[in-house]
Amino acid sequence: MLSGMLAIAGIGLVASFLLGIASKVFYVAVDPMVLSIAEALPGANCGACGFAGCSSCAKAIAKGRATPDACLAGGPEVSLSVAELMGVTIEVREPDIARLGCWYTPEEADTRFTYDGVTDCRAALMLFGGSKLCEIGCMSLGSCVAACPFGALTIGDGGLPEVNEFLCTGCGSCEQICPKHIIRLSSETRRTQHTYLTDECTAPCQRTCPTGIDIPHYIHLITQGRYREAISVIKETNPFPLTCGRVCPHPCEQMCRLGKVTEPVNINHLKRFVADMEMHSESRISPYMAPKTGKQVAIIGGGPAGLTCAFYLARFGHSPTIFEAMPELGGMLRYGIPEYRLPKKILDWEIEGILTLGVDFKTGVTMGEDFTLKGLKDEGFDAIFLGTGAWDSRGLGVDGEDLEGVLPGTHFLIDRGLGKETPVGDKVAIIGGGNTALDAARTSWRLGAKEVTILYRRSRVEMPANDIEIEEAEREGVLFHYLAAPTKLMGNNGKLTELEYIEMELGEPDESGRRRPVPKEGSEKIIKVDNVIAAIGQFPVTSFLKDEEVALTRWDTIELVNEATGETNLEGVFAGGDAVSGASIAIEAIGAGRRAARSIHQYLSGERVKAPEPAITKEADLPDVEELIGVPASERVKMPELSVDERRESFDEVERGLDEQLATQEAARCLRCGLICYRKEG
Repeated sequence: MLSGMLAIAGIGLVASFLLGIASKVFYVAVDPMVLSIAEALPGANCGACGFAGCSSCAKAIAKGRATPDACLAGGPEVSLSVAELMGVTIEVREPDIARLGCWYTPEEADTRFTYDGVTDCRAALMLFGGSKLCEIGCMSLGSCVAACPFGALTIGDGGLPEVNEFLCTGCGSCEQICPKHIIRLSSETRRTQHTYLTDECTAPCQRTCPTGIDIPHYIHLITQGRYREAISVIKETNPFPLTCGRVCPHPCEQMCRLGKVTEPVNINHLKRFVADMEMHSESRISPYMAPKTGKQVAIIGGGPAGLTCAFYLARFGHSPTIFEAMPELGGMLRYGIPEYRLPKKILDWEIEGILTLGVDFKTGVTMGEDFTLKGLKDEGFDAIFLGTGAWDSRGLGVDGEDLEGVLPGTHFLIDRGLGKETPVGDKVAIIGGGNTALDAARTSWRLGAKEVTILYRRSRVEMPANDIEIEEAEREGVLFHYLAAPTKLMGNNGKLTELEYIEMELGEPDESGRRRPVPKEGSEKIIKVDNVIAAIGQFPVTSFLKDEEVALTRWDTIELVNEATGETNLEGVFAGGDAVSGASIAIEAIGAGRRAARSIHQYLSGERVKAPEPAITKEADLPDVEELIGVPASERVKMPELSVDERRESFDEVERGLDEQLATQEAARCLRCGLICYRKEG
């Protein structure tokens, strides 16, 4: 027993002696910095950093082969700790999260064929592009789930991957393995800067929206009661959901697939619903704000284009300053849209939310008088955006236009916006067929006019005003006289008393695509009038830009060298909105402002200013299905409104807004479409 114990002790002594020698011969110095970094890392050994475990990552960071934020599993806290150990500073950016770009469940997707034994998306794609009829949809075999080292992905009940945002580190493993690029790393900032491409799985409504709002997504969030998330989705591409929910003519609804079998989804009023919820909660949604870059941008014009451009530039970390000629910000949203459609307190709340992001502004200052482009650059502005709008009206071009009682439609509404007295007589005639004409007519009725008549030289079919505005004007008693054009205005002692017009008939289409109105000889008629309001078109006032060497078109709009990026002929000077397109709807100006902000951000970041291709444009084809199978008819929710009696001589808002029950009911009608797919039995 004793001898055995002595033998074991001897072996131990010999081993210790040999190990001591080995440690001297094979000694490997361990860098204390590597040890410190390794201790700061989470020890997950997930490989998301690109190295074989945390110890390898620590060595790479210490040797300068990897950055202090190489560990994706640890998040910002670990990155800051490692940076502190290294004696450097890092900029914490908004984290990327995996996001699915396809909403259509595989169970509902039409198939071309079935096969057994294939369990990987990449292998399935090699078999004639996969079994699904949709060429760009998710294959649902879960290769991304298997590739995720953090367990952040699972296959949901519908067969689509679901992302756990709390577990996702943005490592990109799923994005790299997806053969159809359906799942991608994304962030609020990335989506804000994104331009939708023709090969993305976007719904027809979304493709038609000038700002590219992810309409199916925010409507789906409404069905789940996730209203704050819904408004965040909208503000990724449109900072004016309150305003647009009231005044947008919703071209998206014209492309709603549900309209093939029944009435389209009430998309615009659902947008207003969540925007109203945010405002009434008195708690604004706080978007992600990038670190300050120190770059300054001058925004000329405080209308929808300029305010939108400023909103996104501030979010990208730049410092915008708005220069506005009018007393208050808002442009034609404030001075061209009557209170009964867009209450000023609503607009004020929305603009305040933009300014709180760090947007400076100066009102009552006019370009060419108070400042110049050169002067702004000398002051230190690194880029300039021109969003000066379309503020002037065309005259009628007939005798008697200088009589008292004849008013330009735009100026009439601007005076209302400025709070000036704008009395009208008993009989008011509005010349024109656009939204300005309708606003002038409905305003005149509220001001006490007993008879309001709109004269339009074409038929009802060609009338450019929004259908809903025409219908509401008819309800309020506005008279419409189609195929009529003024020829002379007459009066006594310089005051308007009569209007002569001639009847028209429609000839061949003109350059606008509408049939040209042709006068019918000898059909002149005279009506009694107290006021004539000319609303036959608005156009930009851009003469002051000629001295600044900004290139203009033959229509005196700002000429762009690249319509997709908003670049003008002057380096660092961008433009958008009505000053470029001519008078258009607010949502078009908002879309132009966001696109310009993206381009300006590229310019200020030293990148090539470029729009992605193939980007969706208004001229792009919209792939669609010929008929909807399995979708039942459903009744569209109607917006509650003031009665006609309640509207008379009142500028109270007509549309009262959807309540939660109505909004949820309407949101459930959405088919949650993809490019050529849709949710059956909605």
